[in-house]
Amino acid sequence: MRADRLVALVLLLRQRGRMTAPALARELEVSTRTVLRDMEALSAAGVPVYAERGRHGGFALLPGFRTTLTGLNHDEALALLVAGSRRGAQLFGLGSALASAVLKVVDTLPEGLRDTAAGAAQRLLVDPETDLLARRVDPEEVPDSLAAEVRRAVFAGHRLRIRYAAANRPPTWRTVDPIGLVTVRDQGYLLAKRGTEDRTYRLSRILAAEDTGEPARRPDTVDLDRAWRDRGTRFRTGGDGTTVVVRLDPGHREPLVATALAVRAEETDADGRLRMHVEFQDARHAEWALWEHAPHTEVLGPQWLRASLHERATRVAARYGAPA
Repeated sequence: MRADRLVALVLLLRQRGRMTAPALARELEVSTRTVLRDMEALSAAGVPVYAERGRHGGFALLPGFRTTLTGLNHDEALALLVAGSRRGAQLFGLGSALASAVLKVVDTLPEGLRDTAAGAAQRLLVDPETDLLARRVDPEEVPDSLAAEVRRAVFAGHRLRIRYAAANRPPTWRTVDPIGLVTVRDQGYLLAKRGTEDRTYRLSRILAAEDTGEPARRPDTVDLDRAWRDRGTRFRTGGDGTTVVVRLDPGHREPLVATALAVRAEETDADGRLRMHVEFQDARHAEWALWEHAPHTEVLGPQWLRASLHERATRVAARYGAPA
């Protein structure tokens, strides 16, 4: 909304001082022309904003000007509640609301404390785009308009009609009763019921969403943390589980366990190596995980998995056995 953008403009100039139109446009995710029009509107409304030309010019407020426009709207207050994960705010379509809310909160601080907080913020980095190995993190993108429609239905307790593209299946429309929203490792999920069955939908696979306005058939209260744990347990144990017997050095136990569903048995051999019975979701999961740990782990059974890993290793050795 333009009113929110005008407030954000004033707060940016108050907190950062002189800023150029292109810099303001980047902050507000609008065009430079829009910023210029907004500056004219602020001036017409009596806000003491002025422009300085030249190499170091830009827009600024008269010294000492303060604004009392610091009241949070609904989405901004909601954004602060999920601000513990900035990525969560982005996935739920609250990224711009979070930025606006933070500006308003900072503006209410005393000047000395505001400067201290700004300096401290420069020394904190949350969820960078790459890890220490320079592997890029590619978070899922969910359009704000779609996330807002899903969010409205969740909070209003309305049934939701979604066009969903499940993995390796054509998109279909379905009507669900939304329970809540969850974000895990840069992926957002909608927890819902379809009929009497629990369902979990990845937000990035929802292609369209419509709030039907009909009351959702769901409990009045929900423990999302418990609901997520229960669904995770059913997911891990609902497939054709595969148990693998492996031997490995103790130092490589945790990386292997992190890729498995569960450890069913474990003992230490006479040579100090671990012998473990490890469960995976299915045969494909087991083969992928054990190939990842092949240099440090020996599969003792089942025999088909040993044979499959041997075949993979043979193909790799043949490819790299001769000079390129």
